[in-house]
Amino acid sequence: MHTGRTIATTIHGILLAFPVALFTSGLASDITYLRTAEIQWTNFSAWLIAGALVFGGAVLAWSLVSLVLALRSPARLRHLIYTVVLAVMWVLGFINAFKHSQDGWSSVGAFGVALSLLCTLLALIAAAIAYSGFTNREIAR
Repeated sequence: MHTGRTIATTIHGILLAFPVALFTSGLASDITYLRTAEIQWTNFSAWLIAGALVFGGAVLAWSLVSLVLALRSPARLRHLIYTVVLAVMWVLGFINAFKHSQDGWSSVGAFGVALSLLCTLLALIAAAIAYSGFTNREIAR
């Protein structure tokens, strides 16, 4: 039988998987656009980034609630770092969405790819923090 915590962890994992996959796919389509100059790749990137922001916002809200609930626990630093990484990922993704809404070549370019790369790295870091299994109790041992 599943406990409430297990179900909550599962839902959180599913929500976090979307920014990881969508920001990574956005980076791949940005790189493809720079190599081919087919404008449709910028449209793919823009939609992938928008989807990552929707689910990233849900994960960020989830982590803020989790942070508030963990204020008195030994794992509060981990929750704080995780929430900050998600917040920076979301803000950079939001800037990236505006960058990708520009017309033509200027929609991607080096700055757009750099933003996509940073968002991808931050999403992967957030996933590593969330699911590494590292806790403060392990440090004490």
